[in-house]
Amino acid sequence: MCLGIPGRIVAITDEARQLALAEISGVRREVNVACIAEGPLDDLVGEWALIHVGFAMSRIDPDEAERTLQALRDLGEAQEALDAMAEGQRALEAAK
Repeated sequence: MCLGIPGRIVAITDEARQLALAEISGVRREVNVACIAEGPLDDLVGEWALIHVGFAMSRIDPDEAERTLQALRDLGEAQEALDAMAEGQRALEAAK
């Protein structure tokens, strides 16, 4: 099953490679925004997107993001993915 989790773009990290920092339920992760870029990448900061395996797949509005996050919390579906993302983030920080 493919699971896209809502995340908010908080910063552009590498414009040339179309990478941004997305916050997903308190976990920050670098994602590729090529699929949702329609102009200057700085315009994406503050926007919500569905994030899947390191890619922002589509933009979503804040209400849809919150409804989706709540539904995932209710189902418990997002926890495994969030735990894996947090573990990956810890490994990246330890490698620095």
